Parts: sequence; C-alpha cells; structure tokens
Amino acid sequence: MSLNNNLERILIIDFGSQFTQLIARRVRELGVFSEIVSHKRFNLKLGKNKTKGIILSGGPLNVYQSKKVKFNNEIFNWNVPILGICFGHQIISKQLGGKVKQAKQREFGLAKLKKLRNSKLINNFFIKDKAKKVWMSHADEVIKLAKGFKVVAKTDSSKFSIIENVSKKLYGIQFHPEVTHTEKGNIILKNFIFSICRIKKNWSSKNQKKILIQEVKRNVGNSKVICALSGGVDSSVVAKLIHNSIGKKLTCIFVNTGLLRKNEENQVIQTFKKKFKVNLIYVDAKKLFFNKLRNIKDPEKKRKIIGNLFIKIFEKYAKKNRNIKFLAQGTLYPDLIESKSVTGSQTSKIKSHHNVGGLPKKMKLKLIEPLKFLFKDEVRKLGLELKLSKNIVLRHPFPGPGLAIRIPGEIDENKVKILKEADDIFIKSLKENNLYKKIWQAYAALLPIKTVGVMGDNRTYEYICLLRAVTSQDGMTADFFDFSKDFMQLVSNRIINNIKGINRVVYDITSKPPSTIELE
Repeated sequence: MSLNNNLERILIIDFGSQFTQLIARRVRELGVFSEIVSHKRFNLKLGKNKTKGIILSGGPLNVYQSKKVKFNNEIFNWNVPILGICFGHQIISKQLGGKVKQAKQREFGLAKLKKLRNSKLINNFFIKDKAKKVWMSHADEVIKLAKGFKVVAKTDSSKFSIIENVSKKLYGIQFHPEVTHTEKGNIILKNFIFSICRIKKNWSSKNQKKILIQEVKRNVGNSKVICALSGGVDSSVVAKLIHNSIGKKLTCIFVNTGLLRKNEENQVIQTFKKKFKVNLIYVDAKKLFFNKLRNIKDPEKKRKIIGNLFIKIFEKYAKKNRNIKFLAQGTLYPDLIESKSVTGSQTSKIKSHHNVGGLPKKMKLKLIEPLKFLFKDEVRKLGLELKLSKNIVLRHPFPGPGLAIRIPGEIDENKVKILKEADDIFIKSLKENNLYKKIWQAYAALLPIKTVGVMGDNRTYEYICLLRAVTSQDGMTADFFDFSKDFMQLVSNRIINNIKGINRVVYDITSKPPSTIELE
C-alpha cells in the first residue's frame, strides 16, 4: 500500500516473512491504516509524525547474521510502542542486550501457550487462564532477556514466548498472532493497536477504493491501458476499477487459452462486452498455447511459457495502438509472496505465478497492478464497493494458467476436455447442495496416473480424478472441507458414470501448509 501522509498509521518493518502482508491486512481489518517498508529501505523520516506504533515482522534470517540484517536502533527513540513478532521479537532482545541462539528444539506448528502474568497485550486473550493454541515457526530462541523486560507467557519449548518492557513500550511475541491457526490471535493485535498505541479507526474499503482510483489516474496520466481479463474475480475487479478511473482509455483483452473452465469464454463475453459495455477484444489462442505446452512437464516451465505467451499477445495488440503503455492485471499479494519478495526482503520463493515470476524479464509494456497488496477477501469487498455483481465477486479463485496446473505433467487437448467435464460436475454439485458459498476454493484435477477399474464386468484402465475443496480467509493458510460421505459418493458416481477417461475419484485432505492450494 503506498504511503498516505494524511493518515495515522501502524508502520510494519518487513524482514522477509511470508506473513508480513497478513499482519498489515489484520491491522486494516481492525479499521486502521498500515504501511509496510523493508528493513533494507527503512528511512527514519518515513512518516514519523503519523506513526503511532511499529510492528517488526518475522523472517527467514537469523538475528546473529549481522551482515544481512539491517536495523536502526533509532526507532527505539521514537517513543512509540513497538511489537516484535517471531524474528522481530528476537531482534528487539538482541539489540537491547539480550541473547539469541539456535534452539535446541525447533518449534513448527501448534504449541500450548501458558500465561504467567497480566499484560495489556493479552487482555481477553486467555479465558480463565487456560492455555491457548498458538502457531510457532522458529528455529532460534531468546535465551536471555534484555534489561527491563518481563515474561508474560511461555510454551514448553519457548520460555520467553511473550515479553514486555512497559516503561519503554516494547513487546515481543515468539509466535504468529496474525495467522488463523493461532486461537484469537487478532485479540493481541487489537490490544496492541488500540490499548497500547491508542490509535483511532481511520480505514475502510471505501478509503481503499478512493486511494486506488487516485493511484491509477496518477500513474496512467494520458496514456491508454490494456487489461488482461480472464473473467475471474481479480481481473474483473481490476477492469472495473480502472474503467472507473480512466473510462474509454481502457481496453480489455480476453485470451482463450483453451485452458479455461467449461463455457468460460461465453460467460466473459456476455458479462463484460454486452452487460458492462467495456471495450473488449476476444483472442482465440487455443492452438498456440497447446503447441507451446506440448511435452512440457515441469510446472515452473508451464507457468513461464503461459506468462510469456500472454505478454506477446498483449504487446502485439499494443503495437497497433501507439498510446498504449500499460498492462493491467489482477495480481494479488499471495501471488507476489509465493513468487518473490515485494519489499526487497529475503522471502523464500514457493513458485512462480504466471503473472509474476512467469513474466519475461524485458517487457515493452509497464505493469499496473492495483490489487497487488490485497488478499482475495479484500478484493471481493472492493468489488462490491465497485458495484460488481455477487455472481462475479463471490466466484471461487481460478488460476491464471488455468487447467494447465491442474493436470500435473504433460497436458493435451484430450486431458483438458476430460478435466473440464469433471470440474463442471463438481462445481454444479456444490451449488445444487448449497455448499459452494461455504468453500473458499474447489476444483477437480486430473492426475497423470492410470489405474485398473471394472465397469459392467469389463476391465478399464483410465485416469484418476482428484477433488480438492478448502476453507480459508485469505489463501495464505487453508484447511480441507469436510464433506459428508453421501455427497462424496454422489460426485464420484456422477463423474465416473458421465465421463469416459476417469475410473477413480480421490479427495485431497491436505492443509496449507504443508501443501499449496493448487497442485502445481
């Protein structure tokens, strides 16, 4: 989120955590503006007068790697409350005279947190002083407290899980209150923001809409923009946002890759060209994409091929219109943090999203990504503010590379045809049984494995269809949806009885982490 000098804020200093933007999002959910800045680029003049509190994020570094960690102790003199989370907790201790070293026993996953003393930070967090489940993710630990600090809570493996120095307004937490795995973790952030920082609510989705529209106008100027429109939630919101900003200077291009859901192309044209009267160009590129993806097995190569092809198509159109300088796309924050670091900090790369790490290094068009600091549910709220219909806004996420990453290994037109039908049956069954809105994302995938089956006393040798459905708030963490046996049996029978090429259906019961939501 770009700096807005008119708003009081919580400043978040990023040390490369996968969850940094999740912290910012939690702060915004509480109705307070937040700003993220990399520890590498932190400027002491950055909004000091409007900063009412500072949060130091987690990260993959070790605090004793002094050459890689840049930290300016001057922020301790700002006289504003500081909360360190995980790595942030450790660096506060180290900078002020405590000791941190590699833990004898690492903590990854849920741990039981026990209260030792009262604190403003944990008001209403513990119920009757019972232990709380919190999400740990660390291999280092504080072994000696800095002068003036007291212990508020501990786990069996981490005796300094929550610490505080009230007189200096410094607080440290070894676990991650920002993730949903931590029970009522939001209460800790709420206590820090309102009880300790004493900041007033100043943020809403309406603020967000106004700022984003202003940013688009300022960045684009008199130039024209191409929008990569897929018909999904993200690109639809981007298209409407930019249309509201610059009107007829926007042209949407819808590329049919052949990797879309069943009848997707007809729905997109009907919605945007006929209903919203948006300038829309339809490009049938099925043969091009299938030819380029032939014999490609590696998922990273698939994503890069798809990303490159999209750009070539957009640049080809831009050549015909000299004043087109920008390409708009619906990149979200989870796409960025799985592909690369947003702030320049040392985040770990998980996979290259086709519209981030999959893009060519040299592009003639400049990217404009208004949603790149937002999560899916924030995008949905923004879509409703922009008066998009709920049918569009509440759709399940669909990846830019489409069905290419739901068919592990090589893809071809026959596999895609089979998968389209299976996915259509699954989604329709969810809607018929009033389950669709209870689920964050659901899809069918076609595994590159054939197994023996028996149908009508005859042997079959066909593919396995994998079904996946998850619940989530933001896509950063997710759990599988617990279907009834009757529903699973219904879907399995429909798929096997109606689709030639599938003789076995399985259900994925893995959470994120350790898996990702998509297969590739």
